Amino acid sequence: MPRPDPAEVYELTENGQLPSPAQQVHFASQYVDGSTIDWLREEAAERERTNVQRAQHGVRGLLLPWFDAARMWLVVILIGIGIGLTGGWLDVLVKCGVKPGEACTEWRTWSEFLGVRVVLAQSLLHTFVYVSLAIAFAGSAAVLVKTYAPYAFHTGIPEIKAILGGYVFTAFLSPWTLLIKALGLALAVASGLSLGKEGPLVHVACCMAHLLSRFFKQFRNSEAQQRKLLAAAAAAGVSVAFGSPLGGVLFGLEELDTFANESDVMWRGFVASAVAAVSLQWVNPFGTSKLVLFQVTNGSDTWRAFELIPWLTLGVIGGILGSLLIKLNVEIALYRRNSVLNDWPILEVVGVSAITAAISYLVVFSRVQASELVANLFQECDPTKIDYHGLCNPSAMWENVFLLVLTAALKVLLTAWTFGMMIPAGIFLPTIAIGACLGRVMGLLTQGLQRAYPTAWIFLSCPPDPSVRCVSPGFYAVIGASAMLGGVTRMTISLVVILFELTGALSHVLPIMISVMTSKWVGDAFGKDGGIYAAWIAMRGYPWLPPVDFEDKGDTGAQLMRPLERLVVIEDERETVADLDSLLNDHNFHGFPVVRRQQFLGFVTRDKLRLALTPLLFEALERRKRCVFSSQSSSSTEEIVDFSGLLEEAVLQLRQEVPKELVVNMFPKNESTTDNLHDWRETNWNGDEN
Repeated sequence: MPRPDPAEVYELTENGQLPSPAQQVHFASQYVDGSTIDWLREEAAERERTNVQRAQHGVRGLLLPWFDAARMWLVVILIGIGIGLTGGWLDVLVKCGVKPGEACTEWRTWSEFLGVRVVLAQSLLHTFVYVSLAIAFAGSAAVLVKTYAPYAFHTGIPEIKAILGGYVFTAFLSPWTLLIKALGLALAVASGLSLGKEGPLVHVACCMAHLLSRFFKQFRNSEAQQRKLLAAAAAAGVSVAFGSPLGGVLFGLEELDTFANESDVMWRGFVASAVAAVSLQWVNPFGTSKLVLFQVTNGSDTWRAFELIPWLTLGVIGGILGSLLIKLNVEIALYRRNSVLNDWPILEVVGVSAITAAISYLVVFSRVQASELVANLFQECDPTKIDYHGLCNPSAMWENVFLLVLTAALKVLLTAWTFGMMIPAGIFLPTIAIGACLGRVMGLLTQGLQRAYPTAWIFLSCPPDPSVRCVSPGFYAVIGASAMLGGVTRMTISLVVILFELTGALSHVLPIMISVMTSKWVGDAFGKDGGIYAAWIAMRGYPWLPPVDFEDKGDTGAQLMRPLERLVVIEDERETVADLDSLLNDHNFHGFPVVRRQQFLGFVTRDKLRLALTPLLFEALERRKRCVFSSQSSSSTEEIVDFSGLLEEAVLQLRQEVPKELVVNMFPKNESTTDNLHDWRETNWNGDEN
């Protein structure tokens, strides 16, 4: 770190005094990647900046706050427009050529184009081209990510959750990451791998927000303000990914925990989400002038009581399979980390893409992109449209059931392996495809049962005319998709809103709610992992606390606290600069209690102490000086270094007799200490003053 400018060292403060080294570091301090921001200090700095603006005389005092608000709204609107155009561009790149149920008369196969007549040669040629293109697209995406932007891999939502919670990870939001994520995402989806583009669009939106914020000083100097922009960008990303502006806002509220305490953040997210949706509709990537990605076409908007049985069954299946998919994905990720695959990520992508393409080409329903498969599974049988691979053929019901179950099983295995490789990959769309296959199976079985026994008492609510459809297998696919997605992500309210905005099935919100509710209950019963994103946060070791209610059994806070003799503390007026440097080198704690003769004075964080010590380590005379953290010192100023500006005196303190439940619940609410629970336990004070 460069040494401070002498002119800055001897610049007078507002009180007309020379600043202490601690005060100098306070004004110049910046967070480094891997640390966590101090929310209390950030909010205090923001209040101070606002008060200074309001204290200005005349027109300047009136205009400065307005300019701040105008810059904030300008960035929010630009984020919405940018992610809307980017999402539309990606949709145009990866969408299929025809609408569900329509045929393309101009399409020519490779065998027709090359004039191959032999059936076996045609099959081999088509398979070779299919696999080769898959390898080329997936390999190109992996090379781009590995070479230029390693943080562009995966979905990005676990990292965004941690960043919005206070984790500092600037490299994850760099311009190169933005470019490679967007380009690599189009290549990865085109490869036919079992992945989607929806989750990564949240990362793309946050990268765009971070890039735009760099042009304005008020965001560069405030980590809290940056995170308010990132929250709005995340909502806009979900809005574009699913064509769901309301779902984007609710996603930020439920999954990202961003709008819980601040209504202005929710309002900005709402505006960004709406602007992004308008921009996406202006691009019109689907050619329908609608935001609905998978339009559900039901012959009737009514549903019958007996259908609750298969829908609840789908909820149970979604919860079980969702938990299984999470466990499989975690085990594969751990195996990848500890095996030779960790050293050859590009080769892994190429190999998996080749296996995926070869296997998928053999099964008709897995051969196409997941978006095209889902769009056709959601459709109802219409004699005026093309029958998608015989789905509407009553005589081929058992063949379709077998193929759909086989497709779902393959996608479970392939998704568990693909989600985590060195390419941009989302898990929403493959999860929806798995659930849609199983839901369509349940719909076909229920429809077949009703047609076989139309006079059974359970089907008496169906129309007496056998030509009128009673069961809608297409909507069963929607129920299955919602159940599977609920079991994997453990989302609830936002998931329901996203699905009815995604499909336009507003009249069937209640069945969707029932399936999501059931899948979450069953998924939680099989494991309190909190969903796929919480599992990846735990694997990556990000400092994030899940919103889990803790209940003790009569225990007290003393069981979490450590006695003074077992703590690593800083003794006021006894430690030299060299001693503190050794302390930081020997221990990796987030911070240290400061005491004087067993009296607790406050808390000092590791990052601030390191920044304050660094300029003093170059001179031997400075290294021998004692460090003072209290303003009431009897030593002469020539013998000490004043670090009182680093001391946090407003530290949350609890007595050791308080219930353990209160201690645990207060810890995540104390936003200034967002590091892991181990550091917190190790640095807790256990004196009578607590």
